[in-house]
Amino acid sequence: MKTIAFFNNKGGVGKTTLVYHIAWMMTELGYKVLAADLDPQANLSSMFLKEETLETLWPDEDDHSSIFASVSPILEGTRDIAPAATQKVHENLYLIPGDLGLSRFEDKLSDSWPRCLDGDPAAFRAITAFYRIVEGAADAVGAEIVLLDVGPNLGAINRSALIAAEHVISPLAPDLYSLQGLKNLGPTLKNWRRGWKKRLDEKPETLNIPLPSGRMNPAGYIVMQHVERKSRPVKSYRKWVERIPETYRNYVLDETVDSIPDEDPHCLGMVRHYQSLMPMAQEVRKPVFFLKSADGAIGSHAQSVRKCYLDFKRMTEKILQSTPPESGG
Repeated sequence: MKTIAFFNNKGGVGKTTLVYHIAWMMTELGYKVLAADLDPQANLSSMFLKEETLETLWPDEDDHSSIFASVSPILEGTRDIAPAATQKVHENLYLIPGDLGLSRFEDKLSDSWPRCLDGDPAAFRAITAFYRIVEGAADAVGAEIVLLDVGPNLGAINRSALIAAEHVISPLAPDLYSLQGLKNLGPTLKNWRRGWKKRLDEKPETLNIPLPSGRMNPAGYIVMQHVERKSRPVKSYRKWVERIPETYRNYVLDETVDSIPDEDPHCLGMVRHYQSLMPMAQEVRKPVFFLKSADGAIGSHAQSVRKCYLDFKRMTEKILQSTPPESGG
């Protein structure tokens, strides 16, 4: 099994839409996939599930059937994590639903991080909650691949979520803000990786729970929402697209290179704008590349759907090649 997180501390680049489409394409390619919505905004859950379903998962009075329900026992101090209640989206696609209440877990995780250095068992249980919940759910449904969708920030929730990931993919918009985000992302991942290694050294011998390696291997980036003219990004975007490879190498990979190949191997794909197709896909609750003529995808739209399918297939295959399973896992 492999675990892949999609993370950019700059919001608004289309990250959740990307995770949604990648999950469906991996299923199309024959993999059994578990998507975990670890963003307190729960946008991925709203893409997968109807509002009526979400209402049943987030009742006003009863316990929620979501990621928040799984961490609530730790938050309340009553016991360890509860098993995740997964939603079956497709024969080979499952979801751990998100929850707006997850934001309440932030302070608990912030407090637990330093206490791990003291060998506090309760702190280790809190910090590893996401890892253990996701691992348990993946085992329960037989998932080969886990996709983690996290929020656009460098907070404690994301730190615990990223520790659970073997690989990290960065969705980027071709703009100044994403480049600045990369400059924050690289050092942050390194700090989290080093910090978790120190904490693993302080693990109490009596603590009998599985712990993540905290690998967080940078697996590449995906350029989102670029606009094409004659197969090239428009001029206003081009300069940012051209600056991404060097910035990614310098700040995320700690590499200095004299020249960048024309086709950067760290670029996993470039996702086009699908302005007219995206609302159509959202209305029928399916990926753009699964739209049919009955959904309104006719004429030029049908051609765009076919191109979208090929683009996502190619990109997903590249993601799979760039994210080998952890040794022994």
